[in-house]
Amino acid sequence: MDELVVGRVTDTHTMDQDFSFNTLKKLAAEADHTDVSLTAAERVRALGKMGFSVEINDDITPRRYFRSGVEMERMAAVYLEEGSLENAYVLYSKFITLFVEKLPSHRDYQQSSIPERQLIMKKLQEVAFPRKDELKKRLQEKYSREHSEFLRSQSQPAVLDGCGQQLQCLSLLDEDRRRRLQLEGERQRVAALRRMQIESEQFRYFEDQLRRQELANSREEVTQKVDTKVPEVTDGTRPSRQPISEAARSQGADPNRPAPISEPAATLAGVHPQKVEGLRRVVIPRDLTYRFLLLADSNTARGIETCGVLCGRLTHNEFVLTHVVIPKQSAGPDFCDMENVEELFSFQDQQHLLTLGWIHTHPTQTAFLSSVDLHTHCSYQLMLPEAVAIVCAPKHNDTGVFQLSAPGMSEVSGCRLKGFHPHSKEPPLFTVCKHVVVRESKISLLDLR
Repeated sequence: MDELVVGRVTDTHTMDQDFSFNTLKKLAAEADHTDVSLTAAERVRALGKMGFSVEINDDITPRRYFRSGVEMERMAAVYLEEGSLENAYVLYSKFITLFVEKLPSHRDYQQSSIPERQLIMKKLQEVAFPRKDELKKRLQEKYSREHSEFLRSQSQPAVLDGCGQQLQCLSLLDEDRRRRLQLEGERQRVAALRRMQIESEQFRYFEDQLRRQELANSREEVTQKVDTKVPEVTDGTRPSRQPISEAARSQGADPNRPAPISEPAATLAGVHPQKVEGLRRVVIPRDLTYRFLLLADSNTARGIETCGVLCGRLTHNEFVLTHVVIPKQSAGPDFCDMENVEELFSFQDQQHLLTLGWIHTHPTQTAFLSSVDLHTHCSYQLMLPEAVAIVCAPKHNDTGVFQLSAPGMSEVSGCRLKGFHPHSKEPPLFTVCKHVVVRESKISLLDLR
């Protein structure tokens, strides 16, 4: 966007002129809810913008969104309990936007019978709307206090001489107050221009997504098989001793791989002040893969894959993996499909667990994401940007913790092909996670097979 030129307020003091001009340029460029120089209404409005940025994908079933909504409400409740008002406000806003405005336009919404729908409608009426209104009031009060303190700090007389004599600049303070009144009127005009800019940028983003999707759909069938093998991620140790390879840890990711993506504009997440390259941390217990491989050993001996769902909780703005649930499944050497997910959902609801990703074995191959794996994980990552895919390759003593890259999310979410099929090789469509940390923590495995 070309720089928005804002007229200066007439002032005899050049420094004050520059301050006013720079302030207005900052307002025109961005709306930051952490900026105490903005009014309370503007800061709440900036948070509200984040709550409105929700988009849906017709290839993801409405039930997946309803299940995600159940977990969104759980996360919002945790944020509220911990006193993270901004995160709670954004998530409740996204919850309302998703189920009131966006999801009803899904192509399969009217034809779908969804057990969670009644629960979500009840949560909207009894929880989301009332808590959003209450949070808005609390945030306005908080931001008003912070803005008043900011204005007072700007009006303090300066100590100008070496002897400590305070020079009371009354005329400058009067001029400052007059200038601030003028700035407030200009601020409102700039805010309107800023909203138009944001909406224009969002439109261009989704227009680009649609264009990529059309290109993918019109692509001619590739006859030459694409080699999907990627460099192995291994530290040379046995899974029983060091289950997560060093390359899969946040401190030692492969420098040749691209960094994890930042949160897209249209995800279902909140606003996170503590991030690792745009993502909240995911804590993985150290003995997770060792215990999972023991459970999968009989399948692995027969060359059959095993898969499970990673579940956990949100605590102090990081996700802690606490459970692995092995649902009923049908599997073969290169696939694993979950069955009877009602049992999984029931357990998650009883334990108030969030879905943090999935884990599966490659009995004979290295640790990477196949084309089918890419599509599977895309649906997890669309629901939660921090979702991880753990791939265990016991034959190679190899474990990888992966996520889709920004190009991967763009290409895979627009791909309509099923089964194993070729994807672009460059840029890489998936990458080693940097937002994952490994700790000594308790992990429970539940086998529902």
